[in-house]
Amino acid sequence: MALPKIEVPTYELTLPSVDQQVKYRPFLVKEEKLLMMALETGEDEAMKNATIDLVNACTMGKLKAEDLPIFDIEYLFLNIRAKSVGEVGKFQVICPEDKITLIPVEIDLTTVEVQVDDKHTNNVVLDESRKLGIVMKYPTLKLVPMGIDKEMNADKIFDLMVSCIDHIYEGDKIYPGKDSTLEEKTEFFDSISQKNLVDIRKFFDGMPKLKHEVEVENPKTKVKST
Repeated sequence: MALPKIEVPTYELTLPSVDQQVKYRPFLVKEEKLLMMALETGEDEAMKNATIDLVNACTMGKLKAEDLPIFDIEYLFLNIRAKSVGEVGKFQVICPEDKITLIPVEIDLTTVEVQVDDKHTNNVVLDESRKLGIVMKYPTLKLVPMGIDKEMNADKIFDLMVSCIDHIYEGDKIYPGKDSTLEEKTEFFDSISQKNLVDIRKFFDGMPKLKHEVEVENPKTKVKST
């Protein structure tokens, strides 16, 4: 005799990178098991694959998580977690004032948003007179195992920049990154000036970020900090 099927609710959110509505559901026990197994390994590759598989499953196969910008993945994962385990997360934060005292904090995870700098741009002009420039794309989990905050040496940072070229343009002529070999893009990158490199790094430094601010009061000194 067949057992009854369990109904799973669905929710909607807007992907920050493309302003696109996406339906998602909470993760199930089978998906939580895969997450826990990946965490137990302590390996980046296992955690990356488990995250991708979970997001793909919880968006009913409508997205390819491996191709999404990292901040989209973080935002999706946080909201999936909120609907699966509970919308209120309990944390211990260190008071910025003395960098020692721990304060318990509760945060409604559904209020955490991706913050975007109005001045941020993915268009890096290399030579105004020639109308020569690069349009960058955001790094994905394909390119970076579990985020770009980890320690990365100069070679890895350079490789990441090259991999994030969406296209190069000169006037009306477009050179899509996917149509060029890695060697061609690397050679092009090697020829840019130090000033251009600084502008490209600004693209990465100013990327949208999942961010939430909370005010805490140190019980010892009564000093309030954000």
